[in-house]
Amino acid sequence: MAILAMPVIAFVLWHLLAIVNKKAAWGRKLFKRSIINTTSIVFVWLLIFSLPADASESKCEIWPAWNNFRNKFVSDEGRVVDRSLPQHVTTSEGQSYGLMFALIANDRTSFDLILRWTEDNLANGDLTSQLPAWNWGKRTDGNWGMIDSNAAADADLWIAYALSEAGRLWKVQKYTALAELLTARILREETAEIPGLGLTLLPGPKGFHPDEATWRLNPSYLPIQIMRHFAVIYPNSGWHKIAQTSLEIITRSAPLGFVPEWINYQVGKGFQIDNNPTLAEGGFNAIRVYLWAGMLDSRDPAYPILLTKLAPMGRYLTNNGSLPRKINTLEGAINGSVSAGFSSALLPFLKTHKLNEALHQQRQRVIALSPLDRTDNYYDQVLTLFGLGWLEGRYKFDRNGLLKPRWICAKS
Repeated sequence: MAILAMPVIAFVLWHLLAIVNKKAAWGRKLFKRSIINTTSIVFVWLLIFSLPADASESKCEIWPAWNNFRNKFVSDEGRVVDRSLPQHVTTSEGQSYGLMFALIANDRTSFDLILRWTEDNLANGDLTSQLPAWNWGKRTDGNWGMIDSNAAADADLWIAYALSEAGRLWKVQKYTALAELLTARILREETAEIPGLGLTLLPGPKGFHPDEATWRLNPSYLPIQIMRHFAVIYPNSGWHKIAQTSLEIITRSAPLGFVPEWINYQVGKGFQIDNNPTLAEGGFNAIRVYLWAGMLDSRDPAYPILLTKLAPMGRYLTNNGSLPRKINTLEGAINGSVSAGFSSALLPFLKTHKLNEALHQQRQRVIALSPLDRTDNYYDQVLTLFGLGWLEGRYKFDRNGLLKPRWICAKS
């Protein structure tokens, strides 16, 4: 501000000199020029002060929640560590979310560290040739390394999406190329053409097709906005079909509007609740379905469908004021209380439904429980960064799934 004031002060002195010497010929010319220049500088000054207060500041804005998460859960090498488990595991999910949060925060240094660790340790040094292993940590023999080499499709989606959008926003061709190769591999290795359903995203390459007629699916692995994005940038691929089947899985697996952790699809029978009753409950995984749905752009064709189908969760919160930890998705039976992360995950959903009282109560619950103060709650903090970050306007997704972080608005 002082820099802007200096030329103005100099101009005022020049203007006063013209007035004092108005009678002299050179003074009259100077006075006429000063009148013209006064009009110009007033216009410029008004233009400067008419800009939004945060227009020049938001580009450099710090996201405290991300800095807190990075300091507590991201190692110097770029490994996102879940300290709630004795093995101090790292999952491909954690790495994918770390990439997303770093991108939202415009933190390319952290993004590169997380990407490098992911590629070196979960993909044997080459993400162009294989999907990342989903689980890494301290093994039973005491050594550190891959615990399970199978991949997790939800993490693979978020990694590919983060790379694609990082390539676009930061103009890095390497990220864009890597995203294209990774999405192509997801289509080859983590999808199936299921009779009666269509092209479907499986939870991973192995273990989800127990017999010829059965596939095991996970609704929380299906963020519609990512499929929309891939369908736009890869128009000749199968992502448009996957978006359609993903919406069908979410809606048809929730007969009462409460989404289960897992659902089976059987040829000729359709969707079947898993024989294991705990997998038919909605809880730890399923809470993300409401999170992804809440963050959908209102112009997305899936928006009104999900708004209607998942409305019972909003009604339950409005009527009861508290959030259930587990829901019997067939009977609607509720039990248990939840951690703050579950409340955070529902903030976009409640905002979208315009359930203001429930939104206020859940946000106050997050503030009271202060999940960001702890160091042993990786999943709670992930849900809180997603939910609160969206509610605070730090990012959004448009109708085509493009990421719109706040910092890019400051540059435009």
